[in-house]
Amino acid sequence: MNKAFTKEDEDNDDTPDGTPKLPRGVKNYITPAGHQRLKDEFDQLWKVERPELVKTITWAASNGDRSENGDYIYGKRRLREIDRRLRFLSKRLDSAEVVDPALRGECDQVFFGATVTVCNVQGQENTYSIVGMDEADPGRGHISWISPLAKALLRAREGDVVALHTPGGREELEVIAIRYSTL
Repeated sequence: MNKAFTKEDEDNDDTPDGTPKLPRGVKNYITPAGHQRLKDEFDQLWKVERPELVKTITWAASNGDRSENGDYIYGKRRLREIDRRLRFLSKRLDSAEVVDPALRGECDQVFFGATVTVCNVQGQENTYSIVGMDEADPGRGHISWISPLAKALLRAREGDVVALHTPGGREELEVIAIRYSTL
């Protein structure tokens, strides 16, 4: 069926696989470093990769038969991927609200941008930085501010015990330290 006769999902924001959509009514908070990374990726795709790819596609198209032209077919597919990523980055950058955790100064409560050290009942300490959705990297201890762990920690103070509900049951975490610095 022709695309002209199909209903497109109006909420399609070209979200790449694995990247959560921004929930309705939620601000897209992001740290200055995360904002800069998204901007750098956008610039790299827009100013470097896309123009080079367009040149390759133009050259491949001039070679004649496009149906069996691998450079042309792969180039068009890659161009669609780049354009989809550019639309996604553009929307995320436009909706971003940059919050610099270093400007918060000394604060004894957990908010966006905090780096929090917690201790579980077994005595194991972990440190997490609460960052924007687009900069979350659990392997590095960067968790999204809308994650269950971050939601449990938000507004807690040093010495508070917070309850985290996990698939394995309820877990209690004690907030050991809170600091705000540039990530």
